Amino acid sequence: MINKPPPRGGFLVSITRCVAPKSPTVTALQKADSIRAHKGGRPVTALTAYDYPTARLLDEAGIDILLVGDSLGMVVLGFPDTTHVTLDHMLHHVAAVARATPKALIVGDLPIHTYETPAQALETARRLVAAGAEAVKLEGGIRQAEKVRAITEAGIPVMGHLGMLPQRVLEEGGYRKKGKTPEQTEALREGAQALIDAGVFSIVLESIMPETARLLTASLAVPTIGIGCGTQTCDGEIAVITDLLGSFPWFVPPFATPEADLASATRTAVARYISRVRGS
Repeated sequence: MINKPPPRGGFLVSITRCVAPKSPTVTALQKADSIRAHKGGRPVTALTAYDYPTARLLDEAGIDILLVGDSLGMVVLGFPDTTHVTLDHMLHHVAAVARATPKALIVGDLPIHTYETPAQALETARRLVAAGAEAVKLEGGIRQAEKVRAITEAGIPVMGHLGMLPQRVLEEGGYRKKGKTPEQTEALREGAQALIDAGVFSIVLESIMPETARLLTASLAVPTIGIGCGTQTCDGEIAVITDLLGSFPWFVPPFATPEADLASATRTAVARYISRVRGS
């Protein structure tokens, strides 16, 4: 009997395009512990990712953390802020990123109104993990500590988030810089310590005054990952991928540092395609 070679194209090409090579098995807890061990050492690098190809590319470049953030509501789904993002949205995008089987730690945001109690927070975290997340992130300090504890005691790593909290943009009347006064700084420190006591492996600091971010970083036992806190004030940085790549030109935060201009490159490529098709 002659063994025939598999057909070219079709199904096999589909599998090749859609399945990333498998990495040696490293548990979510091991990945989170590795991030925590970076405290005071090599800076942690983190970027948002919302889909399979982006996750693969960022992982191949060597990123430490892939955050499936609720920022997808604005830069992917076209909402005005993150308060419109649902758990179904998050599950869809977490699953897409997880299909890339990255070496980086996959963190999924708990969307607004899905962690109002410790029991609900744990259920939401479990659903994100079932979709492919390896850790979860939630916003807030002292009043979130028991929710964090419920999740970490179930064996799910948690990343904290302090400073400017996008899910509270409506109640706060906009995006405001934090840590401007000694009282604000102390409140941030107390919130951070409550999160650490509850078991977080790292904390995102967003839009905090640079000196305050530096003081918090020096005093906290887990890595701080900054966005909008100045440069070299935290143990690492996180950026929204569309800000880094310049692919969402309609709004660029003042603290963003684009490393590319994909919006212009896309317009140029499409214009060339239209010209080629039309023969003009």
